[in-house]
Amino acid sequence: MAIEYQEKERLFTLHTANSTYQMKVDSYGYLLHLYYGSRVKGSMEYLLTYADRGFSGNPYEVRDDRKYSLDALPQEFPCQGTGDYRSPAFVVRNGNGSYSTKLLYDSCRITEGKYSLPGLPAVYDTEEGETAEGGLRTPASDGIQTLEIVLRDEVNGLKATLLYGVLPGLDIITRAVKVENEGTETVNLLKVQSACLDFLYGDYDLIQFYGRHAMERNFQRTPVAHGAQMIGSRRGTSSHQYSPFVILAEQSATEDQGGCYGLSFVYSGAFKAEVEKDQYNQVRISMGLQDELFDYPLKPGDSFYGPEVALSYSKEGLGKLSRNYHKTFRYHLCRGRYKTAPRPVLINNWEATYFDFTGEQIYNIAKQASELGVEMLVLDDGWFGVRNSDYSGLGDWFVNEKKLGGSLSDLTERIRGLGLKFGIWVEPEMVSEDSDLYREHPEWAFVVPGRKPVRGRSQLVLDFSRREVVDHIYRQISKVLKEASVEYVKWDMNRSIADVYCATAGREDQGAVMYRYILGLYEFLERLHQEHPDLLIEGCSGGGGRFDAGMLYYTPQIWCSDNTDAIDRIRIQYGTSFGFPVSAVGSHVSAVPNHQNGRITPIETRGLVAMAGNFGYELDLNKITEEEKVCVREQIREFRRLWNVIHNGDYYRLTSPFGDSEAAAWMFVAEDGSEALLQAVTLEAHGNPLTTYIRLKGLEPEAFYVDESTGRRYNGAGLMSAGVPLPQLGGEYRPWQLHLKKEE
Repeated sequence: MAIEYQEKERLFTLHTANSTYQMKVDSYGYLLHLYYGSRVKGSMEYLLTYADRGFSGNPYEVRDDRKYSLDALPQEFPCQGTGDYRSPAFVVRNGNGSYSTKLLYDSCRITEGKYSLPGLPAVYDTEEGETAEGGLRTPASDGIQTLEIVLRDEVNGLKATLLYGVLPGLDIITRAVKVENEGTETVNLLKVQSACLDFLYGDYDLIQFYGRHAMERNFQRTPVAHGAQMIGSRRGTSSHQYSPFVILAEQSATEDQGGCYGLSFVYSGAFKAEVEKDQYNQVRISMGLQDELFDYPLKPGDSFYGPEVALSYSKEGLGKLSRNYHKTFRYHLCRGRYKTAPRPVLINNWEATYFDFTGEQIYNIAKQASELGVEMLVLDDGWFGVRNSDYSGLGDWFVNEKKLGGSLSDLTERIRGLGLKFGIWVEPEMVSEDSDLYREHPEWAFVVPGRKPVRGRSQLVLDFSRREVVDHIYRQISKVLKEASVEYVKWDMNRSIADVYCATAGREDQGAVMYRYILGLYEFLERLHQEHPDLLIEGCSGGGGRFDAGMLYYTPQIWCSDNTDAIDRIRIQYGTSFGFPVSAVGSHVSAVPNHQNGRITPIETRGLVAMAGNFGYELDLNKITEEEKVCVREQIREFRRLWNVIHNGDYYRLTSPFGDSEAAAWMFVAEDGSEALLQAVTLEAHGNPLTTYIRLKGLEPEAFYVDESTGRRYNGAGLMSAGVPLPQLGGEYRPWQLHLKKEE
């Protein structure tokens, strides 16, 4: 059993293949966290210690027992107002204005399968995947269970149901919370963290992934010291600046050994993650909704769901932790026709034309692309409304037939005549002030009354917390998709959210708008998913500004970054790989000098880096040389040939591009061990260069592997222990690949 409940001891134990999570209801009714780590047997309650600690308060019911204090005990769902002065997971303002909650144990329930969350994305079990989404049954699918623990506050009438989903074969435990108001007065939710982990001792590092537009998810590792460290987003999206995925790692943990804990927020809006080392050297880490601009009124009879956090523990280092998430998100979060199927190799016209194109130019790009083996043409920004720059047109989702020289259906038929699929770019959440929609409905945009709005990319944000706004935009875009038989959508979102104000919400509801906005976004995407089941949607927010697990539930791939430079992309894709699978990464070959940083790299290098994702091109293939066209044909053939090992294999980071290595290297190993693919790019070039050796990972030590290019034979243990020398490639930014087949 994945979940065990010992009623006499009121002890809950959650087991995965390699980890155990344990908690206990104590004699006073508080739910205490006992343990999370390597798989163990028996009760871990003996870890708890009690002492009279100065200035750590004692709950009234313990009477004169000064050794009992929630300020020092590890808890599952710590609340403000209990005498615990550490960062709480749950804060409410009661009807009388007080800030106090006391949630005590009420009941529990264990069920088969994985819980779901209404209106929110969540990891699912395979039965749902098989019946609704064409999921695959793997050994990791067996034994999935849900635990519900009900806590109640008898004074304010709040009921909190803690939800735990256990996926044993994937070493994943999910957490979410449902809050219900069974009282007689409205209470306001001010902070809801869906997951909280308390550690009684230990020296840890916080690993997080910071960045900016066009340079997302940079790796950063810092010691957890006394005090609180916080990362998060106030931007209305998960953001370019901080990823809603963090790792708490033992200070000795490496890629291949040591304990580490991952927390991934399955949500696409503003978030907060906190880690705090307290006065007793205990560490608390929590993750959930951003509490700034959050003030959610919960009326009597209403309920609220805190989005899911996916937890994982690995005692085998960061690499194993990453692979836990890769498999979970690929098989138990992504959905739809393209969940595990090869996706079309596409060409996007954006960097080839920007806004300046005609239908004939798009056709000519498609014609050359089809001759080289590309499988889909994606028409980017500028096909709709009066949209010849980024100053106008957003919100007017009708085809600009004058610009295209005819209907979109006419153009798509011509392109399909070349053997290509067809896709388009949309930005449904935005509106231009110079648009028919804004002139007709200015109140549909986020604007604070009496103030001029903050612009971003010269556009405003539509209020997706309002159903009529979502419905209007959905009708327009769905009509275009149907009439032109569109097979792919790139869903973009090109600014952060400010001026949060809903014109139809009362004063008391403004603090709920951003949460409801994300529900509106998800509702729109779910309708697309249900009504256009064969549609492939790629998420995007200026590239990687909304690269999160929540979006993967609706969009199985996300444009990794607006930065298409191969060398910068190595760093961006390295950071992304810690929490997300290769199948989630949109990655293209673009022109040189690169449009973002001016760097010149060989087309072979650009192709190699883009293959570590969903492969495509972002340039006009009519403008490259004949030699480069030969290379493009070969790249597409090579990607198709290697697709299985890249997308279905286990991913290993071999070097860090943020370290002092002169080469970046990564590899893929087929799940059945039959083949392995090593890819590397030189980052520096020096006179009289040293030889760089790369140690491989994930091979069978006793097996022998053959290089398909040279026929050279290698022993698996030798490749992992001593490594392989990187050839002298004669310059920086040079690619190298080693494709190995295991001897039978």
